[in-house]
Amino acid sequence: MKLLADTTPLKYPDYRRLWSTNVVTVVGSQLAVVAVPQQIYQITGSSGYVGLAGLFGLVPLIVFGLWGGALADVMDRRKLLLITNAGTGLTALAFWGQAAAGLDNVWVVLALFAMQQAFFAVNQPTRSATIPRLLPPEQLAAANSLSMTVQQVGAIAGPVLAGALIPIVGLSTLYLIDAVALLATVWAVWKLPAFPPTGTARKAGFRTVLDGFAYLATQRILLASFAVDVIAMVFGMPRALFPQIAQETFGDPATGGVALGLLFASMSVGAVLGGVFSGWIPRIRRQGLAVIICIALWGIAMVGFGLAIGFAGHGLGLGLALWLALACSAFGGAVDMISAALRVTMLQTVATDEMRGRLQGVFIVIVAGGPRIGDVAHGFAAASLGTAVAAAGGGVLVVVGVVLAALVFPAFIRYRVGRSHSVSVPVASE
Repeated sequence: MKLLADTTPLKYPDYRRLWSTNVVTVVGSQLAVVAVPQQIYQITGSSGYVGLAGLFGLVPLIVFGLWGGALADVMDRRKLLLITNAGTGLTALAFWGQAAAGLDNVWVVLALFAMQQAFFAVNQPTRSATIPRLLPPEQLAAANSLSMTVQQVGAIAGPVLAGALIPIVGLSTLYLIDAVALLATVWAVWKLPAFPPTGTARKAGFRTVLDGFAYLATQRILLASFAVDVIAMVFGMPRALFPQIAQETFGDPATGGVALGLLFASMSVGAVLGGVFSGWIPRIRRQGLAVIICIALWGIAMVGFGLAIGFAGHGLGLGLALWLALACSAFGGAVDMISAALRVTMLQTVATDEMRGRLQGVFIVIVAGGPRIGDVAHGFAAASLGTAVAAAGGGVLVVVGVVLAALVFPAFIRYRVGRSHSVSVPVASE
C-alpha cells in the first residue's frame, strides 16, 4: 500500500475542495487544449501556424507570469484567484462565440489564446503559492502528487472526449463546456479564507519582480531545477506535431479523430499511473538526482516516440506504430509527473512565503512557457525535417542537455532532504 498515492492531504477541507473541483475544471480546459490547435490547423492546414500559437502564448506567460507572481506576494491570494478564474471563464466564452459564429480567422483565435494565457499566468503561481498555507510542510510532496494526478485524469478524459466529440458537436461546444466547468473552481476558491501577504512588499512593480530574481540567484538548487525543466520542455515536447501526425501518419480526417485524442491523452495516461503509484515519492531523499534521472528518461521516451512515427508504414504496421508511440509517450508522462512533483516540492520547501509567489511566477513561466517555445521549434522543425526527425531529435537533445546541466550544477545531484518529526527540511550535502 505504500506504493499507492498518499491521500492524507485530503483530510484538510480547503485543499480537498480545490482538489476535487479541479477534476471538472481540468476536463473542460483540456477540451480547449485540443480545440485550439485543431481549430488553427483546420483553418490553415499548417503545423507552422499551430506552432505559432506557442509564441502567442509565450509572451503573455512571461509578462503576466512574472507580474502575477509578484501580485501573489502583495495582495490577498484568494481575491486574486477569483479575479483570474473569472477572466479565464470570460475568455472561454469568447472562444465559443467566435467558433459558433464561424469566423474562421486564425488571428482571432491566436489573440484569444494570448488573453487566456495571460489569466492563466497570474492564476497558477497564485494557486501554487497558496497550497503551503493550506497544509503542513510534511504533506506538500503528497499534495503535489495528488494535484498533478487529478489534473492528468482530466487531461486523459479531455483529449479523448475532444477527439470523439469534435466531429459530432463541433469546436464551439467544447469551448462552451470549458467556460461552464470553470464555475466549479470559482466556487472552491470562494470558500477559501483570506490569504493576506506576509512580506513587507505592498506594490507589484518592476522592482518587486527584480527582488524575486535577486532572491532566486542565491538559490542554486532552484536555479538548477528550472534549468533542467527548460531543457526537457523546449527540446522534448512534440505536442504541436500531434494534428499533423494524426492526419498524415495515422489517417485521421482533417477535422480530428481518435488518433488525435489518443496522442494528446497518452502522456496523461502515464502521468496518472505515476500518480496512482506515487506513495514512495515523499520518501525520496536524493530529490535532485531523481529529477535528473527522470528527465533523461523523458528524453529517451521522446526518441522512441519519434522512431515509432518514422517507422510507421515502413517496417511497422500503422496499428503497432501507433501503440508503440503511445507507450513511449505514456512512459514519458509517468517520469515527467515524478520530476514535476519533486521540483514543485523543492520550490515550496526552499522558498520563503514572502518570495513564494514570485518564484512560482518564474516557475510557471518555465513550465508553461517552455512547451510554447517547444511548440514553435517543433512546428518549424517538422516543416523542414518531418515529424519523426523533429520528435526524435528533440529527445536526443534532452538527454545531452540534462547531462550537461548535471555537470554544471553538481550541488543539485547532491541535494538531499532530511526528515525530522515527519517534516521535510532541506539539508546541505557534504
